[in-house]
Amino acid sequence: MANRVLYVRLPCNPIFPIGVVYLADHLHKVFPDIEQRIFDLGTFPALDFGSALDRCIDNFQPNVLVFSWRDIQIYAPVGGRGGNPLQNAFEFNYARNPLVKMRGALGGVRMVATYMNELWQNTGLIKRGFKRAKRYCPDAKLVVGGGAVSVFYEQVASWMPKGTIVSVGEGELLLEKLVRKESISGERCYVVGETEPRERLIHEWPTAIEKSACDYAYIEKIWPEFNYYLQENDFYIGVQTKRGCPHNCCYCVYTVVEGKQVRINPSDEVVKEMQQLYDRGIRNFWFTDAQFIPARRFIDDAVELLQKIIDSGMKDIHWAAYIRADNLTPELCDLMVKTGMNYFEIGITSGSQELVRKMRMGYNLRTVLQNCRDLKAAGFNDLVSVNYSFNVIDERMETVRQTLAYHRALEAIFGRDKVEPAIFFIGLQPHTHLETYAFENNLLKKDYNPLAIYLPWVANKLLWNPEPLGAFFGDVCLQAFRQNPNDFGREVMDILEDRLGLAPLEEALTAPVKPTLVDKQPELIAQ
Repeated sequence: MANRVLYVRLPCNPIFPIGVVYLADHLHKVFPDIEQRIFDLGTFPALDFGSALDRCIDNFQPNVLVFSWRDIQIYAPVGGRGGNPLQNAFEFNYARNPLVKMRGALGGVRMVATYMNELWQNTGLIKRGFKRAKRYCPDAKLVVGGGAVSVFYEQVASWMPKGTIVSVGEGELLLEKLVRKESISGERCYVVGETEPRERLIHEWPTAIEKSACDYAYIEKIWPEFNYYLQENDFYIGVQTKRGCPHNCCYCVYTVVEGKQVRINPSDEVVKEMQQLYDRGIRNFWFTDAQFIPARRFIDDAVELLQKIIDSGMKDIHWAAYIRADNLTPELCDLMVKTGMNYFEIGITSGSQELVRKMRMGYNLRTVLQNCRDLKAAGFNDLVSVNYSFNVIDERMETVRQTLAYHRALEAIFGRDKVEPAIFFIGLQPHTHLETYAFENNLLKKDYNPLAIYLPWVANKLLWNPEPLGAFFGDVCLQAFRQNPNDFGREVMDILEDRLGLAPLEEALTAPVKPTLVDKQPELIAQ
């Protein structure tokens, strides 16, 4: 039996590593006598990564080494670690001033250098750790997983040592089988140099597991750096209340990584987990679900959880989450305010019902507005972030005006200072409907490499801003960066309104369905 498991969280932004915590907790419950250790490189200075990893492996001598890689594609829409990719790309592509264009080019080079350095650094740490572990256990197993690996699992094989097990999605059952020395051929994984990933591997549904409250007394014992996240009370500590997302949003990969079947964690167990963190001084919680209320049929589960949080006596907490605001009810709004929700994000992407429908998002924007009014009436006076992705499929000047009208309606409910427009240009991800659309419309070739952002002709396509509106949005964003970079989202909205004006709100909320052949010829129904 493999009995010494080391989890290494590769360097990333200081976000609580809920993935490896839950993996270690699960394995401990199945195998109480197993020895485990969590090692979080995010809590070490960069110059110490290699030596700190060496010391950990020398002391622990694992025979199963699990690396969690959260970030690979840093070509995020805004705010990357190598600078601002959106600003760099737009300055290079759209700036009229040659000096600004040159600045964008240099910024892009710096971003690519950061990206390549992180790839080399992290692959080097994986190889270094595996080689060192084999000194003590020649038959040591290497598993590489995490959010980014799950999305780019087809590309990472060329970077990994032979024999690496590349894990897609959830890893609990895979690790169970490794510990038992059972076959892993049925799990969502493949072995570098020995097997090929199955066709559409990421689309296979994960196996549901029973989730109980994480045992943080145990986690503290196996994770010396745990207190790093308890030192300051501004950290939001992750707690998961469910897994899976039932929706088909055209650009989102959550639904294939986590599966479309929503699996609810028992509310009593969620509260027990929060209580353990509360007793350790934590007051800020982030519900890490893909969506806190993914569909109306899960409203009762959310009500039950929030009521039990109230009953628990945790009176002075705050929490935040991604929320589909079309699934709120007056009762739920009241409970959200009473339990301390002080921030939430809505990913509506567009304020045009027509485009929301075309992106397969399933939102009813009229319902979202009404539910936001209910939330305000319940006493919510904190920040809401609204994600907008301009220039999506079939964007036109009319739909931009509709989005502006919708945003102003949200501001009228919550107040301008409480509604933060997060301006995104969709980063195209593998395994999404948007990628399929790009293939079908000859915007991408099927053999493209989604990680080749060092190639400008690839990078420009992965940041979704096609013509004929691409240059228009580029010019607007460059003006916003010049005028008010510290409040970029609101500045973009103001510039767009100055240039285009607002559509009537009712136009934004209405999306006429074009008549189909059957609509035009009712007699076909009888046939």
